[in-house]
Amino acid sequence: MLKNKDFPCLKTFFPLLFVVVVFCTSSVQASRPGWRRKEVDLRMTGGSRIKAISYPPGRPPNRLKKHIRRPHKLRLKKISSDNLGVLAEKSTEFVYANVIDSPPIDGFVPWIVLAVTDETVGGDFNAYASTDVVGDYLTDNPQSDYAIGIFDTGSSTTLISYDAAVKTGIYGNGLVTSLPVELSGVIGSATVYTTDPLAIFIAGLDILEPNGLLLDDSQMIGEYNVSVLAGDPIDSPNVPTVTGTSLSVYYCAAFCNNKQLSVTIDGNDFNSPYIKFYGLSDPCVPSYSSGTNLELYPSDASAVQYFPCELLEACAGEPSGTPVYPSMIWGLLSSQSLYFVPWVNVADGNESGTQFKFMFDTGAQVTVISPIIAAGLKLDTENPDFTVDIMDVTGQVAIAPGFCLDSLDIAATGQWLEYTNVPVVMLDVPAPGGGNLNGIIGMNLFVDLNFVFKGGGMMGQGYTPRLEFESACSITGDIAGDCYQCLVNYSDLAALSDAWLAVFNPRSDNWNLNADLAPLQNPDGKIDFLDFAILSEHWLESIP
Repeated sequence: MLKNKDFPCLKTFFPLLFVVVVFCTSSVQASRPGWRRKEVDLRMTGGSRIKAISYPPGRPPNRLKKHIRRPHKLRLKKISSDNLGVLAEKSTEFVYANVIDSPPIDGFVPWIVLAVTDETVGGDFNAYASTDVVGDYLTDNPQSDYAIGIFDTGSSTTLISYDAAVKTGIYGNGLVTSLPVELSGVIGSATVYTTDPLAIFIAGLDILEPNGLLLDDSQMIGEYNVSVLAGDPIDSPNVPTVTGTSLSVYYCAAFCNNKQLSVTIDGNDFNSPYIKFYGLSDPCVPSYSSGTNLELYPSDASAVQYFPCELLEACAGEPSGTPVYPSMIWGLLSSQSLYFVPWVNVADGNESGTQFKFMFDTGAQVTVISPIIAAGLKLDTENPDFTVDIMDVTGQVAIAPGFCLDSLDIAATGQWLEYTNVPVVMLDVPAPGGGNLNGIIGMNLFVDLNFVFKGGGMMGQGYTPRLEFESACSITGDIAGDCYQCLVNYSDLAALSDAWLAVFNPRSDNWNLNADLAPLQNPDGKIDFLDFAILSEHWLESIP
């Protein structure tokens, strides 16, 4: 069977599709006397996962996720330009920052519902966005034959696991080609395969009925005439299902961290913030007063296209027009297809660095800095604050050091974001377009925020990619309504009543993750008089 690695020119002109992690482990001990180890399952960039965290006794790297997390109040801080060195905009002597102290090491996972149809455009290699589901589903039971995936701005293209490709009918309809692409990992590599053109549609978990059925697809958005990468049960059993920038470039995604969703599908539990998708020009897209423009690379990106095999003489028995590379954002010279936060400052002790570009990755639960940044901060890699065991897409495991930095700042119009006591993992992460990333902004930095990711950035689109945010409402008892209610009233009492006596189990029709209020610091997983008492204490509290 043809392997793309057999064609050296492919490596020269078409770099790796996903951000691939190369671990620096030579100075990190596999085990340290007296350290404690906690088994976890946290997602990183490129499909890798943290499987364990080791830390000194009494010094856990940060608060680790429980079955519920509520945002806490941010404090406002005035920062003098003298303390920052270089300001993104020198229009004022001071800037204000929302200060988030001790963000968790483990952020949320933006789980989504993903469905597949057969909508294509013959003889055309371009992808097309659609805010309505078009085409016919690939199975006879689309209400149950959908996949759960991740909305991932850190992936260049859409990847579908083998199980998801079977369930949605991609394999059953013969849409997986024989043309492989290799994803490199820590030690080995995983092989995935391009698909013939099809259509991908997504929505948040709220689209599902309590019984797990997808009965109304009117909220789904997506793109058609796209080629994706499909996993293989032998060559790539560990690859996740993720949608990449090839889809997100057409849309806005609003994340509400003060409204959590929990569902169980095929025996697996999924917890996620409420997520809603909009077209770029939709007037209903939320707008927040603080934000920062993002940069899309390649900067000359002009289209989302798949690459037909005949152009590289690499069809290997497949028909002309078969995708040898899946749909990605293409520029004239590269296909990096990633979004970057243009101004990030990190500091530890007396050392700091400004104006670094960090990739913005909704698919990563953790934040990453490169070894070069770590060296500039004079971090002692022989003595990290904690270590993590990371399993890549091949199933191989390596150890990487972690540190709690004094601060990390993100420049923005309106109010900046400043994080203190920030847990980060040190990794060398090659960028698909060449070189290495300075770092990755993961979702652990956004658990206390409601925010909107606004896509765009391609030439001719007329939309500047942007990230806007505000503090997630932190009113205890605000469990009903939408992202913007910020009020404890009768709708919250009704939501508590609907979940009355439910026990933590996403399979239960009346379980409500947000209604489990008591005890405040460690909810007990059941809805009863203790939760009613907490709601009563905060009755009619509000935030403007």
